[in-house]
Amino acid sequence: LATGVNPSYVRLSVGIEHIDDIISDLSNALDAA
Repeated sequence: LATGVNPSYVRLSVGIEHIDDIISDLSNALDAA
C-alpha cells in the first residue's frame, strides 16, 4: 500500500499467448470472482 497500489486493483500481464486463450482465461477468472 505504500506504493499506492490498492488491493482492489487488477494486474493483467499478457504475453505471446493466442488471443482466444487470453479471452478464455479472463472469462474464467471473472466467472470465478
